[in-house]
Order: sequence, then C-alpha cells, then structure tokens
Amino acid sequence: MQFKFPDRFFVTGTDTGVGKTFVCALLAAGLGAHYWKPVQSGSLDGLDSTWVREAAGLDQTRIVPETYVFGRALSPHLAAGIEGIRINIDQFDLSDKPVTLIIEGAGGIMVPLNEDALVADLIKKLAVPAVIVAPNRLGVINHTLLTIQALKNADISILGVILNQGINNDHKQAIERFGNVPVLGQLDNLSPVTRKVLKEKFNELFL
Repeated sequence: MQFKFPDRFFVTGTDTGVGKTFVCALLAAGLGAHYWKPVQSGSLDGLDSTWVREAAGLDQTRIVPETYVFGRALSPHLAAGIEGIRINIDQFDLSDKPVTLIIEGAGGIMVPLNEDALVADLIKKLAVPAVIVAPNRLGVINHTLLTIQALKNADISILGVILNQGINNDHKQAIERFGNVPVLGQLDNLSPVTRKVLKEKFNELFL
C-alpha cells in the first residue's frame, strides 16, 4: 500500500519485546528521519538508539539523545526509582527537536513513567499521532484492539498498525474490522538486517 507518514509520529507497542525498535529502524531507513527514544530502560544491555543507528545506517546526527537513561531493564518508573530519580514529564519537549522525527516509547501505552503519568500521557503531551507495533501471533487481535481502544479513549490519533514477526491476513482483517484502523503492513523476519534490506522492505510496504 502507498502511505505517507507525517513528519513526526510516536511508535508504541502492544507490549514490550514486540519489535518496536526494529520497526523504528525500518522506518528511519526508509524515511531518512531522525530517531528519539525519550526514556531508555535496560541500558546495561545496550541502547536502542545505538541499534537503530547501526541497523538503519544513520549518521550519529540523526540520533536525538535520550532524555532519561536507566540501567535496569524494568518499567521506567521502577528503573528510575532504583536510581533515585523521578521522571518529569515536563522535561519532554519537541520545540528543539528535528522536523522529521520517529519517537519510540517504552513498552506499551499504559506503562507508568512516574506515580501519575503513563506513556499515553507522554504521547498526548508531544501531540503526535501513534503507530502501533504488534507481534503477529496468537492473542494479537485482543492485545491490539485493547491498545487501539486505550489510544482512542485518550484522544490520541492513530496512524495505523504494523504487524511484526509474521504474516497473517486473518489477523489483519480482524484488527481492521473491529479496530477501525488500517494495518499499514506486515513484517516477517528480515535477514540480514542492513540499511539496504530495510529500505527495500520499506519501499515494498509503503511505496
């Protein structure tokens, strides 16, 4: 399908480990956009921004530094608390960020950032639309529809869904019918993950 992405949007997921970072690399390679992960947990295992930069072949200038980085691979509010830090949602601002920007969230939209704010509140504050990444496996329909409903309840615009880790047209059709949002594409495992491969897949899916 042909689809035009806006200059700025937020990539969220139905859960953690669903392939948001991989999808961000594909989109960054295809769009030539900048990448920003506002809150990074689990930095002891490496930064998502490093992986995206290397996989998508981005210049370092295309990587916007994280606002918060925590060592433990935990929910942001827990990882921050262990380090004696409180995530302040007012610290997140797009006024000094590049025009073309892919923003990656932490886990799903109901993940807490502090005792008051969720990832959904961050998306609302940034006032950008969302792309949902979901793993194409058993349970994806339920998890994706719940995420769609939560975003709609928060009055967050949804660009669509990208199904990752497999192809299943029955899942696609059910999500589009019951969620009333488009499935923008389905991704199977790509190997090797290089800038060339990512750009070719982007062109195939969206151009």
